[in-house]
Amino acid sequence: MSCSSALENFINSYLKSYQDTLSEFPRYYPLGEDSICIQGAFKPGCDDTVFWQPVKRDDVADFNNVEHALNIQLHQDIHAFYGEYFSAPLQFTAPFGDGELLQVWNQDDFEILQQNVIGHLIMKKKLKQPATWFIGVLGEGDEMLTVNNDDGSVWIEIPGEKQRTKLAESLTDFLQIISPMIKPPQKPVEESAPIVEHPGIWQRMKMMWNMLRGKHH
Repeated sequence: MSCSSALENFINSYLKSYQDTLSEFPRYYPLGEDSICIQGAFKPGCDDTVFWQPVKRDDVADFNNVEHALNIQLHQDIHAFYGEYFSAPLQFTAPFGDGELLQVWNQDDFEILQQNVIGHLIMKKKLKQPATWFIGVLGEGDEMLTVNNDDGSVWIEIPGEKQRTKLAESLTDFLQIISPMIKPPQKPVEESAPIVEHPGIWQRMKMMWNMLRGKHH
């Protein structure tokens, strides 16, 4: 199975879980950001939740500009994981804990994601550590879920450190290990100097980046 198929299966299972349990789509705080994912009319000034569902893009987005900027070849799974859908973050549960998969809410969010991937890769190079890119967060602490760019394996990673615990041999395998988790939406807390303004990249990632920059700048 490919990463694309595994992601599609997880998303279909995610929506089915909400329909079977709550008879509704998932809810999300868009923070004034429009998205094709929103079900119903978008109200720019509204500070409440919206119903949403992932929407497959007509054309797959890619990270060719990131590869060109850094003179690096990224593992092909990054294009499938981040480039095929617009979606809010996806909550999951797994034998190793609960967490959240990062996704992009709209095109602006995708472009900000690219900037953050560049920043992460530059930081890994600065620290003389193997290249990785993030796919989500785990638990309530400071653990990222990252992909080893050399072989595509999925690991737990603490910002500023090397990958420490392997979870799956591939992103495809990882997506088959995790299960959808139904969870009430949490409104992000505004920060004085956020790294990322858009809601598709989870707020805790900003906190982790702030911590990492504080350690090594």
